[in-house]
Amino acid sequence: MCLGIPAEVITLLDADLATVSVNGVEREVSIGLLRDEGIDIGDWVLVHVGFALSKIDAEEAALTLDQIQKLGQAWTDELDAFKQTAIL
Repeated sequence: MCLGIPAEVITLLDADLATVSVNGVEREVSIGLLRDEGIDIGDWVLVHVGFALSKIDAEEAALTLDQIQKLGQAWTDELDAFKQTAIL
């Protein structure tokens, strides 16, 4: 299964890359698609296959994470995949 996961931006690396955190798991993602959104540290983004696709608010992020976590093993598998992948 492949999900769009809410992630908090914790570091801006350059105009196209940021480090995000999902449940304490950190990884670099592309934020190039959101240049016009004005991404800042502390913002929440929806990440899918290494790309931040949209900026979301903290309340939407929390609700979405809560629902995804209720998927049980599918959530665990997705979080494991998130840990192991990287943008090349």
